[in-house]
Amino acid sequence: MSETILAIDIGSTKICAIIAEIEDGKVQVLGHGISKSQGIKKGVITNIELASKSIKKALADAKRIAGCNMGSAIVSISNAYAKSLNSTGVVNIPHKDISIKEINRVIQTALYNASVPNEYDVIHVLPYNFRVDDQDFIEDPFGMNASRMEVDVNIIMTQKSNLSNLKKAVRSAGVDIDGIVLSGYASAIATMDMDEKELGIAVIDLGGQTSNLVIHTGNSIRYNNFLGVGSNHITNDLSMALHTPLQIAENVKIQYGNLIESSNEIIELPIIGDEENRNGVSLEIVHSVIFSRVEETLMILAKMLEKSALKEQISAGIILTGGMTKLKGIRELAQAIFTGMAVRVAYPKNIDGLFEELKDPAYSTVVGLLLYKAGKHTQYEINFQQEMLHSKTGHEDNLGDIKITNTAVSQASDGRTYKNKPISKYPNQKNTENTQSEDTIIFEDLPDVNKEKGHPFRKLTNWAKQLF
Repeated sequence: MSETILAIDIGSTKICAIIAEIEDGKVQVLGHGISKSQGIKKGVITNIELASKSIKKALADAKRIAGCNMGSAIVSISNAYAKSLNSTGVVNIPHKDISIKEINRVIQTALYNASVPNEYDVIHVLPYNFRVDDQDFIEDPFGMNASRMEVDVNIIMTQKSNLSNLKKAVRSAGVDIDGIVLSGYASAIATMDMDEKELGIAVIDLGGQTSNLVIHTGNSIRYNNFLGVGSNHITNDLSMALHTPLQIAENVKIQYGNLIESSNEIIELPIIGDEENRNGVSLEIVHSVIFSRVEETLMILAKMLEKSALKEQISAGIILTGGMTKLKGIRELAQAIFTGMAVRVAYPKNIDGLFEELKDPAYSTVVGLLLYKAGKHTQYEINFQQEMLHSKTGHEDNLGDIKITNTAVSQASDGRTYKNKPISKYPNQKNTENTQSEDTIIFEDLPDVNKEKGHPFRKLTNWAKQLF
């Protein structure tokens, strides 16, 4: 069954909207739109009306290309809004077999135990370590036999006022929000491979006005942080150092930005406030200005990595993505700053129908949103709508599994509710903790047949059937 989705990346320098179709976990891009951000500075919405206009423009282009209208969207939220805290949950397993119900229950318990401030809303609850009885670092507890399960979770939350402003901006553009994903998390989904997830990886998204750092170890995101510096700051530095307009400085950065080689070549640039004269500038100065800003940014991010206390768990090294990574030599500079760690520049994963201009590190977040919606999220997760996300739907009808369904409540035609009992792998084995078997039929739940037969009219009907 196919589903059409809309993903909107709300960045500080650009808004990108993509309409795609998902079928059997595969994504097919149908249309996209890109607009310049307004009313957003360093990841924070500063003007709802302007931000809404930018979103509406990107959305209109995507709808026109895709040829369809969308009423809801999954959107990114900046790491500038986000805070994290860790929590632990413990539950007993009454039936000894771990199903999705028990996994959900232990994650919900960890969320309940957390001290989430009243003014904050939870965006993600990400389990990164399961313990089953005395066994630690369980990769996937589903289907295991145990009497006790624990989980460590990373809870990502944001202030309610910030979330409300984001919702207002999107709704003013004519769409509702049906999903919110941390932008750094989305970028990680779009760039990490399976080996990097298992070994532990740090993903740094170097954007226009912000830089995000997320660390993935164990089974999910363990750490996220934010720096209000991006490639636009390089443009501002060049504009001030070269006394040239911002747009000219941006062109110089794109054309001559090189972190490895410098040159003594002189280029002629317009002067701010002087339309007649031009100023000769050495490319050595351009190199020095760009190098200083990028080096400072990466050094601050390296300190964040040290403070995370997770550096020793990052065996796969560092992924760089985002628009700033298009500067020549940025990988080599990062390699020198993040000593002893492998560094690679990552483009978003190639998905069907992805337009050429979107095959760029600057669009990792929006591609990650599509993949998140297609089920590429963390193995188990509670999203901002307090829904349990998992990838075990294929196990529900597999009778060979230890426990195939959640204990759920269903409603019969007579209005009463019945519990759907989980099927045990060993139906003949008695449960020592509960004298009533899993498969015992509770007669109180069934209609009283004898009572119906005792009704005078019912007896007359049965007698007539026997005669004729």
